[in-house]
Amino acid sequence: MEADVSGWKRVIGDRLRSQTDGQQTTEVAIAAKVLNHMLELGRPEYVRIA
Repeated sequence: MEADVSGWKRVIGDRLRSQTDGQQTTEVAIAAKVLNHMLELGRPEYVRIA
């Protein structure tokens, strides 16, 4: 969990830059998509060998 929060802060910083609620919602959605993509790239893929 701590690593996820650290990754989040690297993507969006310590605070939101947008001023209005609508813009903040968009900013969080974009940051979450970017962070999820970064986490997916770093996640190992397991393959069962029979």
